[in-house]
Amino acid sequence: MTTSFDTGHPQPRPGILEIAAYVPGKSGAKGAKVYKLSSNESPIGASQKAVAAYKAAADRLELYPDGTAAALREAIASRYGLSPEAIVCGAGSDELLQLLAHAYLGPGDEAIYSQYGFLVYPIAIQSNGATPVVAPEKNFTADIDAILNLVTAKTRIVFLANPNNPTGTYLPFSEVKRLHAGLPRDILLVLDAAYAEYVRRNDYEAGIELVATSGNVVMTRTFSKIHGLAALRLGWAYCPAHVADVLNRIRGPFNVSAPAMAAGAAAIADQAFVEQAISHNDIWLPWLTAELDALGLVVTPSVGNFLLVHFPSDEAHNARAADQYLQENGFVLRRMDSYGLPQALRLTVGSEEANRRLAAVLKDFLA
Repeated sequence: MTTSFDTGHPQPRPGILEIAAYVPGKSGAKGAKVYKLSSNESPIGASQKAVAAYKAAADRLELYPDGTAAALREAIASRYGLSPEAIVCGAGSDELLQLLAHAYLGPGDEAIYSQYGFLVYPIAIQSNGATPVVAPEKNFTADIDAILNLVTAKTRIVFLANPNNPTGTYLPFSEVKRLHAGLPRDILLVLDAAYAEYVRRNDYEAGIELVATSGNVVMTRTFSKIHGLAALRLGWAYCPAHVADVLNRIRGPFNVSAPAMAAGAAAIADQAFVEQAISHNDIWLPWLTAELDALGLVVTPSVGNFLLVHFPSDEAHNARAADQYLQENGFVLRRMDSYGLPQALRLTVGSEEANRRLAAVLKDFLA
């Protein structure tokens, strides 16, 4: 027997169905060989030491992982000179961003992020009943004054990706410090530094210094990019002691798998591989930028391992037409419609073969 208020199925909490689901980059395209340049993955794979550690862990799959991720936290701490107790590991930095939102946001609260900030931020904010507040950017770069002008008594978190995805732009450390100085101490500043290792600028700092000297700053990092371990979903956060305590209370008891921890500990110690990945990006990021600029395309200057490429507005050469042409020729790039950038595609720096081939295909497309 049904009642007058029976909707026919369980209903989610108010606001959940208003969230725009995150759509990952495509993986497939036409052609015998496909170049996937849609998800900012490593073009040189993963450290062979990490691969070996992952395989060795397969001999103990019947055992639960260490719920404290002690070996991984110690490896990270050793690499960066940090206290292991200040590190919390998660299933990708995405999980850690969600945990921070879950811990510090609720109905009636607000959280700020920049106009072209990572789309996981509004999902994390809305899924916890809070209101996302978007700060306009200048030249596809986060604007500190715009962020500070939006702070209210309801603000609980400010999310800042530095460098930012999908624009590739960054803020110098002086600007990040200015942002922090302008925030009340009860607002949490979350510095998402997923692409930190790629930045080759003397005025950049990922956030370690601010976390070490503040009680309201958290820095998140990932193994998915420079370390090439995207398939394992592994990330970490460097936190003040009281924030680490909160996250450890609400995270899953075994939120990181044993193979992921083993691979991560090996990867963080293999600095030679990291330097190889950085060197590859140092060559091909500027090469791609120059090649696309020579074709007449507008490229947002990037310090990451990807480029935001803006296409003409005419129907024959716009981003939609370019995406279709590229797929027909075996290339998968990322459409930017969901970021409010319908005339742009995001391009991951690929292998030498992929980069050279892409430049040739785009030249044909624009001819």
